Amino acid sequence: MKAIGKLNDLLSANARQKTAKINSKNHTKSPSQPKYLPVRLKDMAISFLFIVPSLIGVVLFFGAPFAVVVFYSLVDNPTKCNFVGTLNFTRVMDNSAFQKAALHTIEFSAIAVPLAVVLSLLLAIVLENKIPGRSAFRSMFLSPMMVPIASIVLIWQVLFHYNGLVNQVMGVFGADKIDWLKSDQAHIVIIALFLWKNLGYNMILFMAALSSVPEDQLEVARLENANAWQTFWYVKLRYLSSTIVFVALMSLINSFKVFREIYLMTGDYPYDTLYILQHYMNNKFRNLDYQDLSAAAILMSVIMVILVAALFAIEERFGKDVENS
Repeated sequence: MKAIGKLNDLLSANARQKTAKINSKNHTKSPSQPKYLPVRLKDMAISFLFIVPSLIGVVLFFGAPFAVVVFYSLVDNPTKCNFVGTLNFTRVMDNSAFQKAALHTIEFSAIAVPLAVVLSLLLAIVLENKIPGRSAFRSMFLSPMMVPIASIVLIWQVLFHYNGLVNQVMGVFGADKIDWLKSDQAHIVIIALFLWKNLGYNMILFMAALSSVPEDQLEVARLENANAWQTFWYVKLRYLSSTIVFVALMSLINSFKVFREIYLMTGDYPYDTLYILQHYMNNKFRNLDYQDLSAAAILMSVIMVILVAALFAIEERFGKDVENS
């Protein structure tokens, strides 16, 4: 028994010695931790070197041109370069052509963007169900993304020409012919074109968002005997908030890019209802009026920044609500 007791004492002593060695090593290593700081700085420097080419590209192709635009908006002309402050902005805002173009642009975006969001969400909800021909419908709505813009413009000109297909169909029901692109209904043609081009992409985004709604939340709604409308409004819509904001943002940006289609169909000076900000700036560029062009571009940028900030503020509010639920 004495031998066993001595053996136990010996093992305990060895264990205490090992523990003491480990603790001493930890204490000796802790003061030397700052030695890893140069390694972190080295990693950060290497990471920064990988970012430098992109930063150079951003500065050269985005930062520098924007700085030039700001400079032109504050001088009388590019040759004399006399500082005039906000005189160019005041002259542009007092210009009747600019006011008309801004009004038409705002009206178009105010109609087209909500329609693009709501209709694409409705399509996504419909296609979420297992209906016959689901894949064919999805491909049909995505097909406009693969069609060249020149072909799209040609198709729309044929459809909405004075002797086009739309007027022929309307004539069957006794309606009078309309020269769509030269009448007060011209904006209807552009809104239809905008929706035809963008609904498919937005629909795919909403379908992806609907598929990511937590199944346990839907199961709770079913156990509470919630109907389809209540499930969508109180469960699905909350998780779609970030996607709705993103789709609205992309649709807003695309609504400012519709000038390309309008220009190809109607030229420099279209019917009044189709005259938008890009027409104003394009005509100023042709006349080499860089001061008014730059001022109009900055005003348009400020409006876009305000709208984007408002959308992100809305998304931040609803996003936190979903995260905290």
